[in-house]
Parts: sequence; structure tokens; C-alpha cells
Amino acid sequence: WTMQTHILPISVVEPPPPINPCQPSPCGANAQCRASNQQAICSCLPGYIGAPPSCRPECVSNSECALDKYCLNQHCQDPCAGTCGLRAVCHVQNHSPICACPPRFTGDPFISCQPIIIPKPAPISDVTPTNPCQPSPCGPNSECTATANGAQCTCLRDFIGTAPNCRPECVTSAECASDRACINRKCADPCPGSCGVAAECRVLAHSAMCYCPSGYTGDPFSTCVKQQEPPTEVALPC
Repeated sequence: WTMQTHILPISVVEPPPPINPCQPSPCGANAQCRASNQQAICSCLPGYIGAPPSCRPECVSNSECALDKYCLNQHCQDPCAGTCGLRAVCHVQNHSPICACPPRFTGDPFISCQPIIIPKPAPISDVTPTNPCQPSPCGPNSECTATANGAQCTCLRDFIGTAPNCRPECVTSAECASDRACINRKCADPCPGSCGVAAECRVLAHSAMCYCPSGYTGDPFSTCVKQQEPPTEVALPC
């Protein structure tokens, strides 16, 4: 009896391929995934802030930055960098760069600022003396006199006040006392020359009032004459 041996094929079970936890990525947008011990480890991409799955850029608009920064390439940056010209100074106002030339400099602050050149004063011998009264600083109704200390201002004759506010004594009679009237811009007695011969005058509310005195009659603005007494009647006996 012959014993037969049958060799059965041995099936080799291969282990399943390792699972990549990052395929597909569970980390969301703007994030990177790293596999470790078959677990996904998520982190934001460089230049992004937050935490997966909510990674986001630092900014999208200027309003997301401080007032002295602006949003460039999704990052809050200094807007002054490289903006202004040579020797100019820059400050930021509401996310915008403001360029200006520093004190004692002038020019285009976006191109170049140059020192202000102050011309040397001319020699004293070449300086033409100026008249401080040309033009006059004294104002109307005044006169100017040039002195070593500058212009000296005084009011013209018949004007009152102090330069530059010189004015006539009056313009209307209301500016005078009640027994005076404004004549030729001066307060004066209105009676002289107003009444007739032998008439008398008194002032009432700035006006000359002419009248004939007691015992006289006539036109006080022309002539007052003495009244004639009526003849005395003599009674004769019958």
C-alpha cells in the first residue's frame, strides 16, 4: 500500500495597505495635513491665522488691520514703506500714508525734499531805507509822520479819536448837546447869524429859535422894530 501525500497550496494573506488619514484632508481650506500614527494632524498654512478647519488670511480689507497698517497681499503691513521720496517723512492716517517734507525742507514729498535756502541779508550799505508811511498804516482822516521808531499816526485837524479810528466830531446834530447843532461836522451854537436885527435867539433841541423881545414886533428872522405906543387921548372939557 502506497501512501500518497498531497501538498495543499498555502494562501498568503497580505496585510491591508495603510490608510492615509490625510486622503482626503479633513483640515479644511488654507490648512495642511500631516499623518502621524494613522491620525491626521492639521495646522494652518504659513501666513494664515486661526485653527483648522477655520484657517484664514490675516486680512482681506484695510478695516481688519490697525489704523496705522493696511492690507497688502492678505497681510497687515506698514503703508509707509517705500512710499515717500528722499528725506520726506511719513505718517499713517486711517490706513493711508501721508508724505510731507520735514521742517526747513521743501519740494515734492513723493519725489524729494530739499533744504530751504535762506538768502543772506544784503549789506547794510545796499539796503534802501523804506518809508514806514508808504503805504500809510494810519487809516482815514489821519496823517502819518515817519520817525526813527516807525510810523507815527495822528488825527487830522478837526477830527477826534485815535488813529486808525479818527472821525469828525459829529455827523448829525443828535451827536451834540441839546443846545448845539452839527455844523460843518462840528458841534456849534446854531444861533449866530440865524436871527434878524434886534431879534433874540435860544436853542431848543439843536435848532435856533428866533423871537422878538418884549416891546418889539416884526419878523424875528428879518428885523424886529420897537412897538409904537398909541397916542394918549386927552379929555377936553365940554
